[in-house]
Amino acid sequence: MNKQDLISAVAESSGLSKSDASKAVEGVFDAITGALKKGDEVRLVGFGTFSVSQRKASTGRNPRTGETMTIKASSQPKFKAGKGLKDSVN
Repeated sequence: MNKQDLISAVAESSGLSKSDASKAVEGVFDAITGALKKGDEVRLVGFGTFSVSQRKASTGRNPRTGETMTIKASSQPKFKAGKGLKDSVN
């Protein structure tokens, strides 16, 4: 399922027009992204938790040349599925 499929599914299940469903989906994505940028955690009970983890700087190798290089420290978004989501999938 891609973003357009998600928008269509939201429109169909909620009775919204595709335009309104698109705004709703974008709004949810923007709200989650904004919270993660501030360093907050987003908990959706029964669905899961979005969080940000810090990845330390490390040393890697360029696969083409074999040359060692430094990989910068970075922030990585993470998602942990909640019990309700896990149960519905299994």
